[in-house]
Amino acid sequence: MYNFLYACISDTLPLYIYLAAVSLFAVILTVRDKNAAIKQKRRIKERTLLIVSVLGGSVAMLITMLITHHKTKHLKFMVGIPVIIVLQVIIFIFALDTSLSVNHYTINTPKIDAPVKLALVADLHSCDYGKGQKKLINAVLNERPDIIFLVGDIFDDDLPPDNTIEFIEGIAGKAPCYYVSGNHEFWSSKADKFKDIILSYGIEVLEGTYADIELKGQKIRICGIDDPATNSYPSRAIRYADQLRNLKEAATTEAYTILLAHRPELIEEYLPLNMDLVLSAHAHGGQWRIPFVLEHGLFGPHQGWFPEYGNGVFLFDNTTMIISRGLAKESTPIPRIFNRPEIVIITLEPK
Repeated sequence: MYNFLYACISDTLPLYIYLAAVSLFAVILTVRDKNAAIKQKRRIKERTLLIVSVLGGSVAMLITMLITHHKTKHLKFMVGIPVIIVLQVIIFIFALDTSLSVNHYTINTPKIDAPVKLALVADLHSCDYGKGQKKLINAVLNERPDIIFLVGDIFDDDLPPDNTIEFIEGIAGKAPCYYVSGNHEFWSSKADKFKDIILSYGIEVLEGTYADIELKGQKIRICGIDDPATNSYPSRAIRYADQLRNLKEAATTEAYTILLAHRPELIEEYLPLNMDLVLSAHAHGGQWRIPFVLEHGLFGPHQGWFPEYGNGVFLFDNTTMIISRGLAKESTPIPRIFNRPEIVIITLEPK
């Protein structure tokens, strides 16, 4: 229970600080306008009061007006502000929804004769998904994936690894699993330790290497590359450029080829590898999204403002890239807005 409350508070703390600040500003403006009315001095523009209300000061402003008997005869405020409050509550509920979502994509390819289902899990950052991580484990296993991919930042550089280990225990042995590192594993300076934990559960770690697997008679080659941070932190893995070089011949096969690579903004480095599918994450969906308007979010790590590669499907000449919004919650000081954590399920279908 403590962990749940801590996660809820820490996940939205910056938002609460903002609301407290704008509410205080709303009270100051309202009291100042009331005093100006009494002393017949220059007033605060009504438009300014309404804008501050819309920006989050609505409740504080309405209460202050009722206490000071200011503008209580103005329908614009006595009706308008309650309407704003109702709309804000509705938006607040939907905007801050961090319940787990499962999103499905289908890819048609002539290299597949029977459907194969892939699960993409990324950016867990050791976040909490219920006792024993059951919410997350059940969400993955209920989809009955043929392969599970862990595409970086499954561990965190700050939060303890317990939640991640519980999740790995829950999925290990249920389907073939493959893992590549993310930047946070390297930032922790424990990348090798985390890889050893992964290996101890029978999950294959890819470091500029590939593995061939046959499922339902379908041949699939799974390639993986470490995050470029492998160059800057202690690691037994070879340098990032050498890993890329090792994979150059990996697509010279009749099998369907998949590349696991944490950072989507490096797609121009992946395209020469001629993979059929690139699975990525890292951008956290751009953190703050506006559906149908700002689909890829406001800010992406290593991409900056208005990232090009935030989430979803991207088509190139011979390669499809799918980016997960990831699962990070309490590990990130800025709350997710209109950006539910997600598991991605991809079905490869015969063309």
